[in-house]
Amino acid sequence: MRPLSEVPPASARADAGQSEAAFVEHYPRLARLGYLVLPHSLSRDRRVLTAHALAQRSLQAARGAGPVGGGAVPLPRRPGRAEAADPGYAYVRRQVLRNALAAGRPVRLRHLPRRDRFPPLLPLTWGLRLFPHSGGADELALEQRLSAVSGAARAAFVLRGLEGLADCEVRRVLSDAGVADPHAALMEADGVPAAYALLASPEFDPCSLQARPPDLARRRRYLRAALAGLAALLVCGALLGLPGEGWSRGSLSAPLYARNPAAEEALDPGALRRVPAAFWQRSPRTDFTAWPTRGDRTEDTRLLRRALRVWARPGGGVRTSATPGTPAGPPMGAPQLLYAGEVGPSAVVLFHDGLRVVRYAEPRDADPSKGAALDFARVDGADVTSAGALVVERAGGSVRYLTAPWVRRVRVRDLLAPDREPRALHRSPDGVTDPLPGPATAPGCRSWYAVELADAGAERLVTDLGELAPARLTSGPPARPHDVSGRAEYASWARTACLLPAVRAHGVREVNSWVYAKQPLPEGDGTAQWVCTRAETWRGTGSRTLAQFQAPSGRPSGSGPPGVVAARAENTPECGARAPQVLAGVLWKSRGGRWYVLAAGSGQFASLTTSGGVTARVRGRLLAVRAGAGDRAQLNGRLADGSRAGALR
Repeated sequence: MRPLSEVPPASARADAGQSEAAFVEHYPRLARLGYLVLPHSLSRDRRVLTAHALAQRSLQAARGAGPVGGGAVPLPRRPGRAEAADPGYAYVRRQVLRNALAAGRPVRLRHLPRRDRFPPLLPLTWGLRLFPHSGGADELALEQRLSAVSGAARAAFVLRGLEGLADCEVRRVLSDAGVADPHAALMEADGVPAAYALLASPEFDPCSLQARPPDLARRRRYLRAALAGLAALLVCGALLGLPGEGWSRGSLSAPLYARNPAAEEALDPGALRRVPAAFWQRSPRTDFTAWPTRGDRTEDTRLLRRALRVWARPGGGVRTSATPGTPAGPPMGAPQLLYAGEVGPSAVVLFHDGLRVVRYAEPRDADPSKGAALDFARVDGADVTSAGALVVERAGGSVRYLTAPWVRRVRVRDLLAPDREPRALHRSPDGVTDPLPGPATAPGCRSWYAVELADAGAERLVTDLGELAPARLTSGPPARPHDVSGRAEYASWARTACLLPAVRAHGVREVNSWVYAKQPLPEGDGTAQWVCTRAETWRGTGSRTLAQFQAPSGRPSGSGPPGVVAARAENTPECGARAPQVLAGVLWKSRGGRWYVLAAGSGQFASLTTSGGVTARVRGRLLAVRAGAGDRAQLNGRLADGSRAGALR
């Protein structure tokens, strides 16, 4: 080995061959330099391997950089100390310092971590831990002091003591290595005792090592955990690789969580139950089970399989809705196919599984994974009165219906225009109607469109309340509701229709509205009607009841503005088949400017009383008592059988 004093000055240039020669000659010094500058938060074993990796990477960088060095005149050296300052050595030393300092910087999330932050790939040891030989108390004290300062300060201390550089040369080397403030690093290094001779101790020599075994028990635990994780990864990969559409970011359906015969059958388009076109004529039941399979895409296996998979496990990109009380789970077996075809801008599939109607829709001319929708509606217990139609498409403020095979005629009626004759609504051969403006689409509720479905025995009125199954509209007392007919009933519904949004999207099966009392108003202001409107749900619970006061409209047809809601209740038996009685009251102002408390009960009431701000008692089911503006009264009544009943609330 030639002495350091014979190394050429820094102004000379060196190629990759010179750098390789300097690397081989000064490898122990480079490894020691990296070991001392690396962060002391690393274990000693990892610092040893990382120091060797940094030294070896410096030679790789020199080979890729071509000629190294520069034309600058070398700066003064510290008296009495030699420096390996040939261009090749200076270059590899700078690379070691740069990478060692980078290993101690915090990780930035906006940047990818450098390779130095990870355990080195080479050199590599298996089953052993390597440590430098232990020194004495002085070396331990120096190790602790160096661990307390920054990486730049450690580099400045080591360049002073190990390399013998003057402070001005240290600043230049640190600046070349990427240190932002070399002067501050030197100031911080001044706080470390100048025990430079200890830097040559075996304590800091990563080339003179001793070997020890690792924690064998912990290694066995890690090995078992790694094997278990690898086995789980292989199983998941095998499941995702099974035949089918798979699961990816753009997939409509999530992966299947169970595989059994029932689940497999439910996802098989070939197992779908298909009903012949004429089956409903001899079917013992007249409900959705008798609907024939219709549509121009009933043989589209890819569409049907996609719809079944989305039903079983809808992905995150699918818009899913369900009426209250409707389970949104997968099919329990092969469902019945009601319809599969193109309706407007969508491809639509309708299923029935005995409990629910399920609608799957996807864009017809776009990626199916964008804009797919899945809707659930409960229809158990349906009969000929409630299985006359289903909403097959709702878009752009319009709605299309798929009608039952027994429906002979479809007409549209505006409930707010009771004197206007209904108009015919065209249907396709599959039973899909033309688009119809949705109810209450006009601002201010100036129209409310309902559909009349005529079959061999009756003409039923249904309307869209935001669900798959339209709600049937009826009139008459709760014990004997019937389909709406006659001028008076249509006139009453004309003043009730705009109150239907109160029960919209609530799982409503039927809405019955009936006049339970007519009351002559004080001061000869005409005759008012008291109307009870009750919405029954498919699930049986959650019914909603409205009692309204309809003042005289002054129109010959009897129609007029919506009634005033005097009382409302939910999940109550009043105004229903079990408890048909209903009682409600309002504070009313006559044309002459005087205030009255008005109340009316259904035919079951024998007397009415008020208390609180207004006190009165009358026999019969009608009450009209003078009151003041803002008075509040509590209303009660007694039924013909002697029992007491309060007002609807």
